Amino acid sequence: MSAVSASPTALGSVRDPVRALQHALYRAAKADPGRRFHALADKVYRRDVLWRAWVAVRVNDGAPGIDKTTLDQVEQYGIARLLDELAVELRDGSYRPLAARQVFIAKPGTVELRPLSIPSVRDRIVQAALKIVLEPVFEADMLSCSFGFRPKRSAHDALQVLIDESWRGRRWVVETDVADCFSAIPHEQLMQAVQERVCDQTVLKLLRAILRAGVMEDGQVRRPVTGAAQGGVISPMLCNVYLHRLDRQWSTREHGVLVRYADDLIAVCKSRQQAEAALQRITVLLAELGLQPKAAKTRIVHLEVGGEGLDFLGFHHRLVRSSGKTGRRRVTFLARWPADRAMQHARDRIRELTERSRLLLPVEVMVEDVNRFLRGWAAYFRYGVSSQHFGKIRSYALMRLALVYAKRHRRSRKFGWSVVAFQAADTLGLITLSGIVVPPRPFRDWRARLNAGGERRR
Repeated sequence: MSAVSASPTALGSVRDPVRALQHALYRAAKADPGRRFHALADKVYRRDVLWRAWVAVRVNDGAPGIDKTTLDQVEQYGIARLLDELAVELRDGSYRPLAARQVFIAKPGTVELRPLSIPSVRDRIVQAALKIVLEPVFEADMLSCSFGFRPKRSAHDALQVLIDESWRGRRWVVETDVADCFSAIPHEQLMQAVQERVCDQTVLKLLRAILRAGVMEDGQVRRPVTGAAQGGVISPMLCNVYLHRLDRQWSTREHGVLVRYADDLIAVCKSRQQAEAALQRITVLLAELGLQPKAAKTRIVHLEVGGEGLDFLGFHHRLVRSSGKTGRRRVTFLARWPADRAMQHARDRIRELTERSRLLLPVEVMVEDVNRFLRGWAAYFRYGVSSQHFGKIRSYALMRLALVYAKRHRRSRKFGWSVVAFQAADTLGLITLSGIVVPPRPFRDWRARLNAGGERRR
């Protein structure tokens, strides 16, 4: 049995003690909204909690931190040995997190770079354990308008709200996101938000140490007084805890329906006047939190047939009118398909997987890498009117594979196309993306539209 497959404490036991702990914390927090939890530290360094944290870190993979310790090296060192050491350090208060290693990665579909902080493996385990214990407490308070990085919620749940509300007539949309949210959250105000529910000083001290650990860039450690490092295991949860202050002050009656996915925000309104009031309200609430909307991504969009539409969570949304063919009544509805940035990201990734530096790899390996990416990409974007866009991406993948053959044999592109399209069996095994789309429908759970076998329900 592999190290990740099961916890030693869970073997032979049907009941999951970590899940039971989370349920107990959630029920206690839900039953008493004013309760502040004072006995959480001993749960963070529980052996089964640390093991579950290790499993989450291992599954998520990831690069090493500034100590250059990889996940494979941790397994060679001994997982049980490392977890025992962490438990002792957390229990006696000697644990000290290292600064995170900062790298810059390109945002998909753009040339803009964003900072990514990579904590060490041991620090990721501690953050994951802290998240296991704290998340149920704060999840009990979260509102229905928040969707990002929450258990049993997804981007498609947020997208469904946009479909439903446009059907109800809310077709004025305020779109924005928080400028540099992860790096701009003030530590002191964040800790105040955490202390609304947690008064365990050991846990608070540990959280402060994680926030103040800083990042290392060009050999220098910076310890800013703002920010929850993007890339940290616990950072998305902390972002939700802080922005929950905005959620709870929002009035749907006055300013429309708020949809928040982490730091991406839209407000769906019935009129331009309400949309303008909503934008002003968002600006005021963010200012109270020491944040501000990103000017370049802030605008008011009117969803109308022939209008420009908007991009949200990777999809482009546009109001369209059905053709009315085969005698059906023409219907106006909100359609969605992969946004231009999502399409460009797919092309960029396929180009990386088929670039010249990989020509020595077997074609089967290259095709499998492309298929692995396409499966994940299409699994997200299938919930939309995406057939034409899927066809374009698959055609691009075939073109890149044709170029691979042409370069390998030092022949023309025409030769490559002949191999891929006619000589090779089943286009080299490249997966097809036809017939898998699921058009969205108002007031229907998007999950319920598929049965266990993945086929569309009648």
